[in-house]
Amino acid sequence: MSMSYEEYMRQVVQPMRAELTNAGFNELTTVEEVENFLETVEGTTLVVINSVCGCAAGLARPAAVVSQNNEKKPDHIVTVFAGQDRDATAKMREYIKGYEPSSPSMALFKGKEIVHFIPREQIEDQSVESIVANLTGAFNTHC
Repeated sequence: MSMSYEEYMRQVVQPMRAELTNAGFNELTTVEEVENFLETVEGTTLVVINSVCGCAAGLARPAAVVSQNNEKKPDHIVTVFAGQDRDATAKMREYIKGYEPSSPSMALFKGKEIVHFIPREQIEDQSVESIVANLTGAFNTHC
């Protein structure tokens, strides 16, 4: 008996999800979770749009986790998983106005207003340290 494709993918991406959730990120997996969170949130929020790609594994997720060691940091840290939780990711992207969809990517919100965005193009071919510096610079300014 073979495993369904959906179940296989859930198992494959579980460690990729856990890398962020184990670091305290709240995973939003449904449209309702995204709406409920963003419609009621106060303060600052870092959103990581997670992905299965290599730059997410080697750069984006590690940088997001390390950035939480900064003295100033967001009040909330959340994640959606592109390609896996498609409806939740599409809903999150509706809140990221003015930016093309990109995964992985990171957005810093102040309330419902996006104040800083890091698209895939600013993650690929960068070092973890430069991405952390980008994030913590935004935290120091907005948090």
